[in-house]
Amino acid sequence: MRASCLRHLVECREPKVHANSMKARTKAVRLVIAAAAVWTATVAAQGFPDRPVKISAPYSAGAAPAIFTRVIADKLAKAWGQPVIVEPRPGASGFVALEAVRKAAPDGHELVVVSNAHVAINPSLYKQLPYDPDKDFVPVAMLYRTPFFLVASSTGPYATVPALIAAAKAAPESVSYGSSYVGSPSHLGSAEFEYLTGTKMIHVPYKDQSQMYVAIANGDVGWAFSTLGSALPLVTSGRLKLVAVAAKERVPGLPDVPTLTEAGGPAMVVDSWLAVMAPRGTPPQVVQKINAAINAALADADVQQNLRTLGFESAAGTPQALGDFIHAEARRFAALVKRTGATAD
Repeated sequence: MRASCLRHLVECREPKVHANSMKARTKAVRLVIAAAAVWTATVAAQGFPDRPVKISAPYSAGAAPAIFTRVIADKLAKAWGQPVIVEPRPGASGFVALEAVRKAAPDGHELVVVSNAHVAINPSLYKQLPYDPDKDFVPVAMLYRTPFFLVASSTGPYATVPALIAAAKAAPESVSYGSSYVGSPSHLGSAEFEYLTGTKMIHVPYKDQSQMYVAIANGDVGWAFSTLGSALPLVTSGRLKLVAVAAKERVPGLPDVPTLTEAGGPAMVVDSWLAVMAPRGTPPQVVQKINAAINAALADADVQQNLRTLGFESAAGTPQALGDFIHAEARRFAALVKRTGATAD
C-alpha cells in the first residue's frame, strides 16, 4: 500500500512540476523579449538620427509658427549633424500635416508641430477626425506659448473694443472677423468673444494667414485675434493696430497695449502654444533624445531673442508634462466649444 501511495503521489505531483516549469520558461522568454526590445530601442536612440529629419508644419511658410520651427530645426541640424527640414503643409485645419506624419515610420525621423487647435480643439469641434491625438501620436516637446491680440485696421472703425462691440450689436452679422483656419485658437477665441458680448458676427477663415492680415488692413475683414509674431509685419508698418491683448496681464514688452478687460471688453484669455509630436510607437529613448535636443536649442541666447521678437514665451519641459498639459487643454476647450456652440461649419 505504501509503494502504491508513493507512486500515486509522484504521479499527482508530476503535472504540477511540469506546469511550474512551463510558467518559468514563459516568464524567462518574456524577460528576454523585453530586454531585447529595450536593447533595440537603446541602440536606435544612440544612432538617431541616421538620415535627414523632416518636421511637417500645418502652416504656410511665412506664418510665425513655421518661422520659429525653422529656427529650432537649424539648431537641431547643427547638433545632430543631419539636415532637419521643415515642410509647410497648410490647410484642412491641420489634417494634411497630421495625417502624413500619422502614417510615417515611428522612428523619430518624421515629426509634426501642432498647436492647441490640432490636438485640443479639433477633437471637440469635429465629429470625425482622420487622426486620434492620443492613439496616433506621442508628445515630444513644447516649444512656446503666446497670447493673442485683438488686431484691427489702423484706419478702420474698430480702433477700440467698445466701438467694435457697439457696431456688432447695432447690426448683427454685419461685422466680420478672420481666423487662420476653422478650429484655430483665433476662431474659438472669437466665438467666445461673441458669446460674452452678446453679439453675432461673420466668421471668415483663411488658409493663408498673411492674406487675412492684408484683408483686415484693407478693411475687407473687420478684425481678428492674432499672435504678435504673425501680425508683426503689418503692425510694424502701421497698417494694423494692436487694440488689446486677450490675457490676464499686459505683455511686458508691450506695456502700452491694454488687456481686453482694461480696454472695455470681456474678461477672457486667448492663447496658443506650439509643440512637437511623433508617430505613436516611436521608442521612448528616441523621444527623450529629441526632447533633450529641443530643450537645449530653446536655451540658446539667440533663440531666446527670436522668441521675444515674435512675442513668444519659451516653454521647455518633459514629454510627460506635455502630455498632461494637452489632456488638460482638451478638457478646457471641450467646455468652451459646448458653452459657445462653436462649430466647424
